[in-house]
Amino acid sequence: MRWYGKVLGFIAGWLLMRHPAGGLIGLAIGHAFDAGWFFRKGPDPYKELGVSETASDAEVERAYRRLITQYHPDRLEGVAEELRKQAQERASSINRAYETIQKERRKPSKD
Repeated sequence: MRWYGKVLGFIAGWLLMRHPAGGLIGLAIGHAFDAGWFFRKGPDPYKELGVSETASDAEVERAYRRLITQYHPDRLEGVAEELRKQAQERASSINRAYETIQKERRKPSKD
């Protein structure tokens, strides 16, 4: 868990308001930044693959393989160009979601 937003927020709030209450307000804002409340990272990768956050690695892998074979543009040879582009966009979002989940699960927990 990050902590520097809280510290910097506390210091900045105290200095700007010249009162301990300003420090508390800054601390709250710093916590919100550390928690990522101000920056949305895009669509939920678990919803994109149709699995829950508690799904095992095998379940995530199965969902990914099922969806990517369904939407891979190379499997749609004779379809209209518009449908092929939609499938390509969907395949890209599936790949991004899978890579995001893999990175998240490999990352060591800092809590």
